[in-house]
Amino acid sequence: MKYILLIGDGMGDVPVPALGGRTPLEAADTPTMDRLAQQAEMLLVRTVPEGYSPGSDVANLSLMGYEPERYYTGRAPLEAASLGVELAPAETAFRCNLVHVDRPGDGRLIMIDYSSGHITTGESRQLIEALQAECGNDLLRLYPGVSYRHLLVYRGEVPAGFTTVPPHDHSDQDVAGFFQAYRQIEAFPPLLARAERILADHPVNRERQRQGKRTANAIWLWGEGKRPAMATLEARFGIRGGLISAVDLLKGLGVLGGLTVVDVPGATGYLDTNYEGKAQAALDILEKDDFVLVHVEAPDETGHQGLVEEKVRAVADFDRRIVAPIVETMERRGEPFRLVVTMDHYTPIQRRTHEDWPVPMFLYDSRGLAVPSNRTYTEANVLAAVQESGQAMLSGAAFFRRFVEREVHQ
Repeated sequence: MKYILLIGDGMGDVPVPALGGRTPLEAADTPTMDRLAQQAEMLLVRTVPEGYSPGSDVANLSLMGYEPERYYTGRAPLEAASLGVELAPAETAFRCNLVHVDRPGDGRLIMIDYSSGHITTGESRQLIEALQAECGNDLLRLYPGVSYRHLLVYRGEVPAGFTTVPPHDHSDQDVAGFFQAYRQIEAFPPLLARAERILADHPVNRERQRQGKRTANAIWLWGEGKRPAMATLEARFGIRGGLISAVDLLKGLGVLGGLTVVDVPGATGYLDTNYEGKAQAALDILEKDDFVLVHVEAPDETGHQGLVEEKVRAVADFDRRIVAPIVETMERRGEPFRLVVTMDHYTPIQRRTHEDWPVPMFLYDSRGLAVPSNRTYTEANVLAAVQESGQAMLSGAAFFRRFVEREVHQ
């Protein structure tokens, strides 16, 4: 049996007036997902336990069968694992975004763009390497990642109660108060001030400004934590496989879960990602192993940006360029498989941030089900199917055990 987990990050939404009261999932052309969903079992899964922030870190940890209450220590340590950065016990990892902020001059600090105009990986690498050369020391080390997403490792004491927030939750808002929180760690204010000066005069930003693009004029630190201790999926469930994503967070989950992490050329985490390369990489993994996870970030990014047409396109591309080729090839191969299509969390266009609502998904088994849903895949259809069946809501860990038909070993 092959097990295929396909995640459209942030794909869930609420009715959008510009779409005639439909959600992007309802408005998008998704023939393959709809065909499978009608023959599948529909599930409602709480990927974000009560009391946890609805980030992709917690939600995807759940979808891989790991209870956040037991395993979650922070987002950045997962990204450190992806980058091959070993965290010592005294070290704390922070996600380091390259952002674009505005200072109106009245004490406010406005978060204009959490992604610096979706700066390219090549450009951002030059900026992070310049910051490391000028600011790196025994306490602070910076590591380049993908696009605007990078890593800072701090070797020192983090005060009790110190908390940060993700910049994408505060687009177009005054974030000066959050910025002031960094003063609790002595090394951070000089780092942030020096980083702004270096970024302001860097050739990459001068060229972006010349082209009319948003610059990366500040860094934003968040998602702090220490390295978690996680048993592999093979040790827990007896499955081996791989993970495909453009996002360091997901890659880190793969590393810690003992999966083969495939770096697909041209995978960007946005609408221009290499869908075909991701689908082929998944099929290659399934030739030899029994599990694959494919993660697509574009629906989440467009949700954060409040882009209606683009989110509909992201959902349609997920169906046409990920789900369809994987399913069609698996059907030709003739080997039985179980496939889940889901989101990790909602990222509603009108809210432009994550929500911790239970996520709708479907579980398709190529061997057939006794009672298929007979419904297409939408948020409302899944809720109706679950209510009609009287089925209980599942935790992420319970879902994963059900998906791979295993009992947890430890």
